[in-house]
Amino acid sequence: MKAYALKAHIRSTGSDLQRIGRSRNWQLKANRQQLREIIDIIHQENEQTWLWLAKLLKSHSEDITHDELLAIARRKPGITVNELLTRTDCTLAQARTVIDELEGLD
Repeated sequence: MKAYALKAHIRSTGSDLQRIGRSRNWQLKANRQQLREIIDIIHQENEQTWLWLAKLLKSHSEDITHDELLAIARRKPGITVNELLTRTDCTLAQARTVIDELEGLD
């Protein structure tokens, strides 16, 4: 029953979860925001048997580019370094560089 709940949570983010043929393998198609939502849901539910998936998704998520960070920061004027860190899981140096660039301090 826990697996059905996890699948429902994953699909509620708008991501696509499909079984590969008749095997036990599954394929997840999701963007960066959806992956972040899935990881947050898993941590909020605090189900110990799901934590492996959060760890796997976090390790497979690619690093965010400078241009993506700039786009996120431009959408929210006045964003702080801490908020950018929380939203994107970027490094402190990346967040400071983006904020400095937006404020014209680069």
